[in-house]
Amino acid sequence: MPAIAPIHVQPCQLPQALATLPRGACAEVQGLRHDADDAALLARLAALGFVPGESVRMLAHGPIGREPLLVRVGHTRFALRRCEAEQVMVLRCADQVPP
Repeated sequence: MPAIAPIHVQPCQLPQALATLPRGACAEVQGLRHDADDAALLARLAALGFVPGESVRMLAHGPIGREPLLVRVGHTRFALRRCEAEQVMVLRCADQVPP
């Protein structure tokens, strides 16, 4: 009887805020928070390229893990305040999901 290969199942992921990504992590933008009070901020983030399906990578955090956050969306780098990065919901790349 042939051996049965194990099935690799990806753990279920939930979207998280861009601000929570560790340095070097990649993710895919899922959308912007709908409960944000500042419509102008959401419009600015969308204009910068934080739209569903776009790839994003956390490049660096400011001193002691604070602000600014340096992120790359598409092929462009941006420095964001933590409150701005909290409005962008992302799904981490499958190869970087913690066990």
